[in-house]
Amino acid sequence: MTPITSPDRRHDLDWIRVGAFFLLILYHTGMFYVPWDWHVKTPHPVEALEPIMQLTNPWRLTLLFLVSGAATRFMADRTSVGRLTTSRIARLLPPLLFAMFVIVPPQSYYEIVEAVAARPGAGLVADPYGAFWLKYVTASGNWCDGDDCLVTPTWNHMWFVAYLLVYSLVLAVMLLLLPRLGARLQGGLERSLGGVGLLVWPIMFLAAMRIVLLPRFEITHDLVQDWYNHAVSFAAFLLGFGLAKSEVLKTRLIKVRWTALALALASWAGWATYAWVYRADDANPPEALRIVMRCVYATDQWCAIAAILGFGAKHLSNKGGRVLRYLTLGVFPFYIVHQTLIVVMAHNLAKLGLPQTLEGAILVAATFAGCFATYEIVRRIPGLRALFGLKAQPAAAPASRPPALA
Repeated sequence: MTPITSPDRRHDLDWIRVGAFFLLILYHTGMFYVPWDWHVKTPHPVEALEPIMQLTNPWRLTLLFLVSGAATRFMADRTSVGRLTTSRIARLLPPLLFAMFVIVPPQSYYEIVEAVAARPGAGLVADPYGAFWLKYVTASGNWCDGDDCLVTPTWNHMWFVAYLLVYSLVLAVMLLLLPRLGARLQGGLERSLGGVGLLVWPIMFLAAMRIVLLPRFEITHDLVQDWYNHAVSFAAFLLGFGLAKSEVLKTRLIKVRWTALALALASWAGWATYAWVYRADDANPPEALRIVMRCVYATDQWCAIAAILGFGAKHLSNKGGRVLRYLTLGVFPFYIVHQTLIVVMAHNLAKLGLPQTLEGAILVAATFAGCFATYEIVRRIPGLRALFGLKAQPAAAPASRPPALA
């Protein structure tokens, strides 16, 4: 039997949102250790982490856009388009600008510090932080290593917030043109995502986007030329907007959860193996294999999301309470500060020469502690609340309030 939940929110999606943001902390900690390019890097990369990182790589941000679209549906259905628009701008724009000029700069600073240390003859200069920040905010750093330049100010991990703001504004225009957009989307999804279509049609869409758009538009997070990323992320946002209140789709996702999980694990194994075999920079897999693996990636991407939604709907729909309210409000401040905490602490921890396992455990624990400490501080200071995406109200909000990051 499908549990009955409040029409004003879905606790299962709140828990999924919290879990997805916590996974981001672990993922970005892993980015310090895995051989892939990132802002700062350990002196001793761990190749064996690559398959583990691939466990969430295909779907973690797509899932976040989906649950963000779902949360936006609950807000849109109880307010006007104008109020929804001003609410989204007020909630997302101040944290984005604050992060770009205060939270994010240390990431770029330590990126330059490590680049100077790694390539002392490349022409880069590591200024004191004050001088660096002035160059950062005035876009006058000229931090280039050949054709690779660091352009500032930048939003780094805050690209998600920038995209969410843009998608919310586009949605507002759509709602003006189609006032019952949520109900129409819901009805269309319930008609099309039935039976095997619940898995097949999203996989086919994601595979088509990966085959057609990704070769032409690699993921850049620059907003302007990121068309593959927009196609997937905005589609997920609209999907969440459409399925948020559908008991029909909720029941179907519960029904397919085990099948989706099995397909997700199998496709992850295939994709991780492929990525491992062709992990070298100069690797050139056959084109036919590349296309097949893009389909495998798409299968992993949607089936993991479908499994998470299904298991969440089955086991978390009635799991509200104070802890969830606290974490739901806290995840936006967590998101804002987590990557800077990781970058700064990882760079400095690496100098201590600790055993890598101990170093990693300290880094994860210290990042979570820093996130909780930040939230506990900013939620008590009215002037800071808006800069971290919190409403100007007591943190212990009623359960019917919208989440901090929709």
